[in-house]
Amino acid sequence: MKKRTLGRNLEVSEIGLGCMGMSFGYGPAADRGDMIKLIRAAVQRGVDFFDTAEVYGPFTNEDLVGEALAPCRKDVVIATKFGWDIDPATGKGSGGVNSRPEHIKAAVEGSLKRLRTEWIDLLYQHRVDPNVPIEDVAGAVKELVDQGKVRHFGLSEAGGRTIRRAHAVQPVTALQSEYSMWWREPEEEILPALAEFGIGFVPFSPLGKGFLTGKIDANTSFDSSDFRNTVPRFSAENRKANLALVDLVKLIAERKGATPAQVALAWVLAQKPWIVPIPGTTKLHRLEENLGAADVELTPDILRELDEATAEMAPAGARYSENSQRWIDR
Repeated sequence: MKKRTLGRNLEVSEIGLGCMGMSFGYGPAADRGDMIKLIRAAVQRGVDFFDTAEVYGPFTNEDLVGEALAPCRKDVVIATKFGWDIDPATGKGSGGVNSRPEHIKAAVEGSLKRLRTEWIDLLYQHRVDPNVPIEDVAGAVKELVDQGKVRHFGLSEAGGRTIRRAHAVQPVTALQSEYSMWWREPEEEILPALAEFGIGFVPFSPLGKGFLTGKIDANTSFDSSDFRNTVPRFSAENRKANLALVDLVKLIAERKGATPAQVALAWVLAQKPWIVPIPGTTKLHRLEENLGAADVELTPDILRELDEATAEMAPAGARYSENSQRWIDR
């Protein structure tokens, strides 16, 4: 698999693997043994960039990723995140954010143990904490970098001002936020800011939380523990309205001899050379399908067609519940 560079010098496979859904968020956790095999299968296929977070579980996803990648630790890049108010001992929290420097340091110690590693390649602040100056957050991470426990600093769902302030204290290697044909807001302010500072972009949900695969319609039902039940964009009415975009992606896929998922990922890859999407899956055939997107070339004419069409297809419904939306930095 080809490589891309995030920030100054973090080289990773051009498509990574988001591991959250293996343990959390999209219904019951998958079989642990199967997920270890899947992560190792990704490594065998050239993937070397894996994404997790302490809150996924909490803690169980980091532990899964740590065990799966232990045999090849020096050959892969592991990204994890801090920032939620979770007790490292109990895994219980308030449901709010917490990026106090002392909490960051305690969270990192827990992550290092679960990940079975002496260093974290890329450490993100999961959500901006309005009660802690971002300079203090960046300063705490800088100390961890100086100690060799962290190699690169990242932010997630941060706005332009926050990115600039953090970068002035500790260079930001990557921003992780949602981005896809279904959610293009980062193009307005975020992508220009990242280009200005030479910061990489790691889109999560590049397949629209599964919607752009073409496998979801207005009649699809989700498990009771699937967080999409709380997302306005996934109400039956909004899904029906949003299918026009999926139909367009399907048409392009037919013309390219590809799948809708591959076209959606190829579109993300085509936007900037410093963008590395991290689609998630629990199935080997989906992993192979997603990785195949790297071989799908969208011509300038197709990209223009998609841009013009999607500009007229504003997605119906908010991308987060009202409770989750309050943690998005602007």
